[in-house]
Amino acid sequence: MGMFDFIKDAGEKIFKPGEARKEAAIKEHLGSYGGDYSGVHVEVDGGTVTLTGQVASTPVHEKAVLIAGNVDGIDKVDDRLVVNTASVTPTATVVAKPDFSNVTGGVNSTEAPVDAGWASKTYTVQKGDNLSKIAKEFYGNANKYPQIFEANKPMLKDPDKIYPGQVLRIPPET
Repeated sequence: MGMFDFIKDAGEKIFKPGEARKEAAIKEHLGSYGGDYSGVHVEVDGGTVTLTGQVASTPVHEKAVLIAGNVDGIDKVDDRLVVNTASVTPTATVVAKPDFSNVTGGVNSTEAPVDAGWASKTYTVQKGDNLSKIAKEFYGNANKYPQIFEANKPMLKDPDKIYPGQVLRIPPET
């Protein structure tokens, strides 16, 4: 939970010109990715999205924040989501909570308390990046790019289609 910064002019263009109620567009956008976001409530104030409610798992939580933030015109996500602990397995390990305020590429090593609800790190795509290069940086092995691709599905539909400013989930190495 916390406030996360994104690049305002990078991301999917989901808003119609002059659209006053952006909440419905973001809620529909969340639903288009196939996860269970039915417990997520969305509020938009300018370029800030506030997400409240419950989600079933840490990956769904992380993806909800990234889906909402990787939208053209959004530069902040106020994450107030709660993971329904009844659906989390006892073996789940939370490693770090990303701090988007200073992510410009490279490893984000900001650590957070275990109850922060994030298991992944994040990476902001830079010009010239590809998933192999990112995998080499995080895991020391470019051939581990499918792990990053899988962690960002269905947001990513093709491992060769990432764009500068996009924030990706980087799961713990398996």
